[in-house]
Formats: sequence, C-alpha cells, structure tokens
Amino acid sequence: MKSDLFSSEHLAQPATAPGMTLQNSKSIKYAVNGEMHARQGSMIAFRGNLQFERKGQGIGGLLKRAVTGEGLPLMAVRGQGEAWFAHEAANCFIVEMDQGDQLTINGRNVLCFDATLSYEIRTVKGAGMVGGGLFNSVFSGYGKIGLMCEGTPIVIPVTGAQPVYVDTDAVVGWSQHLTTTLHRSQSVGSMVRGGSGEAVQLMLQGEGFVIVRPSEARPDRTAN
Repeated sequence: MKSDLFSSEHLAQPATAPGMTLQNSKSIKYAVNGEMHARQGSMIAFRGNLQFERKGQGIGGLLKRAVTGEGLPLMAVRGQGEAWFAHEAANCFIVEMDQGDQLTINGRNVLCFDATLSYEIRTVKGAGMVGGGLFNSVFSGYGKIGLMCEGTPIVIPVTGAQPVYVDTDAVVGWSQHLTTTLHRSQSVGSMVRGGSGEAVQLMLQGEGFVIVRPSEARPDRTAN
C-alpha cells in the first residue's frame, strides 16, 4: 500500500526519552514514565501500560470553576507508555520552564504538563467579576507545559513604558511580574448609544510578555 499518508511526516516514531514532544502542529506526544497531567478528554491515542484517573482541583478550585465556568479539569496519567493529546485541532506549543519561572495561563489553553510543575487557580488581580470573573491557572516550578491555541497566537512584549491592553476573551496568558488592572476604553455616553463592543480590556503593566489568540470568543457549537 502506497500513499503520502505513510510518509515519515505522519508516522509516529518510538520515543527516545521520557517527556513531551510535538507530534505535529496539532498534537503533543508524551512518553510517560511515572506520572503526568493532561486536560480531561484530550487523549486521542496511547500505547503501553497507562492508567487515566480524574484529578480533583480542591474545594477552592471547584468553587471557582462553578462560579466562572472556567477552570482546569485534569486527569493524571500514570504508568509506562506513550500517549497523544489534542483538542479540536487547535495549534499546540510546548513551553519549558526553569526553577523560579512563573506563567499565568487561561485554563482553556492548557493541554498537558509535567507532574514536576505546580499550579493553582487564582483570581486575576484588578479584574473583579468582569467577563464571568477572571480565574487563571498559575504554573511554577521546573518542567514543560503543553499549550493549545485556536489559530496562531501573538506574543506581545510588555515594557514599563508601554503597557498592553488585551481583550479578556482573547488573552491566553502572560509572564510573571506583570500587574493587571481593568481599563475602560469607552465613554459612558458611547456605551449608552450602543458602544463599539470593546468597552473593557485587561491592562498589563511591567516587564514581560502577554500571549493572545486571534479570536475574541469561541464559536457557539450548539447554535443552529
């Protein structure tokens, strides 16, 4: 049987070392030797001796998720083998973190991560309850995290002299040492007249970067 489908570009090769690698732009392969964590429902294939177990977020995390509809529903993957992860053909990226690094990520953009990383769900400072309340996952420690994004993400530098304003529905995450506050870019009079649809943004100040996706809102898949 012959086809371009069977070329090395598409063929899953045996892992040479434990950990995560990009299988392609839409999926991540993880060679498991012990334990790792992934988004519930994101496993698309596996081989070897692996067990998948729902992982709780703790009472605080569950309460925040119930209030906001956001959060990070996780499963622990344990054993020895290889697993592939993806979500709705979103683009995938791997970020390698060193000890002392910290990365704030929207829960909807997390695909999988090393068990050596720690995370907690925090309220975005200065955001109050706008947009359903902004609760993001803050990762720290040493290891890799697999991210996903609808479309090609944009990484925008933030400097002390030039803050960046982002749509709360488009933001993927940002680096440590940035402060967040709400910014109203529309006058009350304009809002009364219907406005531009861009009334409030999240302002990030300091030195670092912010990641945004080229889409403000996820399409409603339940709509007719």
